Amino acid sequence: MNPEKEKWVLLVLLSVIWGSSFILIKKSLEHFNPYEVGALRVLIAGIILLPLAILNIRKFPKKHLKWLILAAVTGNFIPMFLFPIAETEVSSSIAGIINSMMPIFVIIVGALLWKFHTTKRQVVGVIISFTGACILAFSGGEGGEFKLIPILLLLLATLMYAISTTTVKSKLSDIPAKILSAFVFSFVLILPSVIALVFAGFFNNIQVNSSLWEGLGFVSLLSIFGTGLAMMLNYRLLSVSTPLFASTVTLLMPVVAIIWGLLDGEKLTLMQGFGGVIILAGLIFLRQMPAAKK
Repeated sequence: MNPEKEKWVLLVLLSVIWGSSFILIKKSLEHFNPYEVGALRVLIAGIILLPLAILNIRKFPKKHLKWLILAAVTGNFIPMFLFPIAETEVSSSIAGIINSMMPIFVIIVGALLWKFHTTKRQVVGVIISFTGACILAFSGGEGGEFKLIPILLLLLATLMYAISTTTVKSKLSDIPAKILSAFVFSFVLILPSVIALVFAGFFNNIQVNSSLWEGLGFVSLLSIFGTGLAMMLNYRLLSVSTPLFASTVTLLMPVVAIIWGLLDGEKLTLMQGFGGVIILAGLIFLRQMPAAKK
């Protein structure tokens, strides 16, 4: 397959995998509490990636350990709990829409912490998408209930992703993505995830029955596909395309999340749909930059 076709195939696959993670979180919450979902997702990913981490242990970036820990905690630990907590109050569709704001936070965090260049067009795009997020936050749920706190939790999780992404780009870019993800989940986050499971009461309340296995099935799908496989596909996509093209996956993920939500019986209010459109419009605006500025 030539690179031009391959990059589109990879883009679609990543959009489907990452866009489906929100409905998998929702299904996992039917069997576990939010803290158990987050901890299990991290633990399973860590166990699966452990062999890869061990095989590449000599490449462990000791001199950049503090940046590795920062990237792990902000990108692969805290958000894993914030999303399930928020999805106990809002739909998986809304979670998918809010997650599409990550490029906006990448621009903001990159400019503030790492002095990344920011254009006026990007600033305008940020303002447009922030307006959409405010509409989502104040539009209420299906029954008109105020949902500000869950929206803020989702925004915080997305901000955490941006901090992790810019840290990796600035300090850990010399480590291959698949090896970096193995180090993050296996060497840094396995122990904290086990501790989180203990405090969440998982081992005290565990009952071996069909519900447990079904719940573990959903969380395992979330870990294996949404973490391990997706990271490898993303690394390949970056090798056959540009970072700008690869980042357009965030524009397609909300579409997949909304489709899954509607198939599962979720409903979007008119104002929520309008807020989502505004967020996507802002993202599209800030990404449509002249070729000379790419």
